[in-house]
Amino acid sequence: QANLVESGGGSVQAGGSLRLSCAASGHKYSTNGMAWFRQVPGKEREGVAVIYSKTGTTGYADSVKGRFTISQDDAKNTVYLQMNSLKVEDTAMYYCAAGFLPVYEGSWRRALSREDDYTYWGRGTQVTVSS
Repeated sequence: QANLVESGGGSVQAGGSLRLSCAASGHKYSTNGMAWFRQVPGKEREGVAVIYSKTGTTGYADSVKGRFTISQDDAKNTVYLQMNSLKVEDTAMYYCAAGFLPVYEGSWRRALSREDDYTYWGRGTQVTVSS
């Protein structure tokens, strides 16, 4: 049974930065990708960024492209989300997820839209950006 634990959330002013971490265990041989999703109360969960574990291939939602960077540290079994130039609209609960994702050209777009591709989820970490 995999375990994902997010950390690094907090409150920051617009224009600031945060780095989220997702410490993972128990999933190495049953998943090939990890992603960050976010959710605002009353809205659907939104895929933010995905990384394929073996190739390091990444994909981003248009709303965060150029501002957020997803990365992985295999030695620490940790995935990071570096968030720069934060905006008020980035305020949300951020969740880490891991799954065995379909792999084909451009598959990262599916990976950001299909929550059911992910088997394991963390409990989330809150990010609040104020103006």
